[in-house]
Amino acid sequence: MAVNLSSILTSALLSTSFALDPGFDIKAVANESVYLPSHSWEYGAATMALLELYNPELTVFAPVPFPAPTVLPETVFAMSKGLDWIVLGEGVNGLSDGDGATGDPASLGVIAWLIGKTRPEYADAATGEVVYLTEEAPRWTNGSGAGAISQRADVAELWADFMYMAPTFLAYYAADTWNETLLYESYKQSEYYRAVLQDITIADQSYNGLWHHIIGPQSLELGLWSTGNGWAASGMTRILATIMHAPVAYLADWRETAINDLTAWIKEIVDGVMGSVLVDGLVNNYMDTDGSIEEGRRYGELSGSAMISNVIYRMAVLQPKVFGSQYVQWADAMRATIGGVDSAGNPHVTEAGIITPTVDPLNWFALEPFTSGSPEGNAFAVMMYASWRDCVVRGVCDVDGGCVDKRDLVPRSHSRRMHKARSH
Repeated sequence: MAVNLSSILTSALLSTSFALDPGFDIKAVANESVYLPSHSWEYGAATMALLELYNPELTVFAPVPFPAPTVLPETVFAMSKGLDWIVLGEGVNGLSDGDGATGDPASLGVIAWLIGKTRPEYADAATGEVVYLTEEAPRWTNGSGAGAISQRADVAELWADFMYMAPTFLAYYAADTWNETLLYESYKQSEYYRAVLQDITIADQSYNGLWHHIIGPQSLELGLWSTGNGWAASGMTRILATIMHAPVAYLADWRETAINDLTAWIKEIVDGVMGSVLVDGLVNNYMDTDGSIEEGRRYGELSGSAMISNVIYRMAVLQPKVFGSQYVQWADAMRATIGGVDSAGNPHVTEAGIITPTVDPLNWFALEPFTSGSPEGNAFAVMMYASWRDCVVRGVCDVDGGCVDKRDLVPRSHSRRMHKARSH
C-alpha cells in the first residue's frame, strides 16, 4: 500500500522541523536527500537524517529514547522510507545488498528495528544482522576480546566509515533489548577501530588525532579522508548518546569510563579537523600535508565539513563542558560557508537543493570535486541542520552564533559578520 506522505509531513510537523533558518534552503536539501540515495549505506544515512529532522524524539539524542516506542511506520517519514529501501535477506545482506560490506546493510538496522515493533519480519531481520555481525563476520584481532569487526565480509579489513554503520546499530539494539554486554561491545568496537586506524605518525602536526581511511589487505587507503573521519566521529557520537541515555547502562561499572573515552576520541578527530588547513572555508577532502596524496584529490568539500559540524553541535549538547563556544563557532562558520558561494561565485547549495562541492561518494580517488549530487553530502547537511536546531532548542547554542552562555561568546561584532555571510 502506498503511503500518503501528506498525512505524515503535516504543516505542523513541517513548521516544527524547519523552525530555524540555517542560512540556506534546508527544505530543498532535505527533499533531495530522499531522492539521491541508491546504495545500502546511503539509504541508512538518509533514514537517520530524516529521523533526526522530522522525529528527533525517536533518536538516541532525545532525552528519553529508550525503551524505543512502538509507532506505525506509516506515521513516521523515515520509517516509511525504510519500508521502501530495506530489502529483507539473510546473513551479511540481511537488510540490503551490501555488495560485500558487512556494515553497510547494518546502517539500516535502527530503522528496521523501529519498523519491527509492528512488523515482526523486520525485527527478525534486524536481529539476524546483529547475529551476523557479532558471530559470523571476520574480525581484526587486536585488543582484548574478539577484536574489531571487519567492514568486509571476505577479509578482515577496517574502514573508518564502518563506525557509523554497524556499532551504532549494535548499541541501539543493545539498549532497547536490555543487553548490557552488547552495549559494552559497541563501545569496545570504537576502541578497537581507533587502535588501528588512528594515524600515530602525525603527533607533531596541528591535525593530530585523525584516522586513516582503510587498513587491510584488500583496499588499503591511508589517507586522512575528511568524510571517513566524519563517519567515525559521528558514529562514536551516536554510541555515546546511546550509552548516556540507555537505562541498562545506568549502573554499569564501565559506563563512566566509556563516556570519558568516547568523548576524548571524538574530540581527537574534531580537534584534528579543526587544526587542518581549510580551502575556501571548507575542510580539505584529504587533510594530509606530507605530499602522499595527489594534489587533485585535495580540495575543499562539503560532506566532511557538514558531518564534523553535525558532530560538534551534538557534542555541545551531550558534553558542553568539553565542546564549548570555540567548537560551536567553528561549526557556525562552516554553516555560514555552506550558505554562501565558492571563490568562483557558485552557490554551495543549488536551487535544486544539491550540496556542492563534495567528494564523489563512489570514487574517493577522483581528481576533481563532485557537483551532481552526493547522497552522503545532502544527508550530512540535513544532520548538521537538525543538530544545530536541536542545540538551539535545548538552549545550548545561540541562534545568532556561539553558545547561549554570554560570558563565553565571541564579541557580538563577530556574530554580526557571520550573520551577514549567511545572507549571500
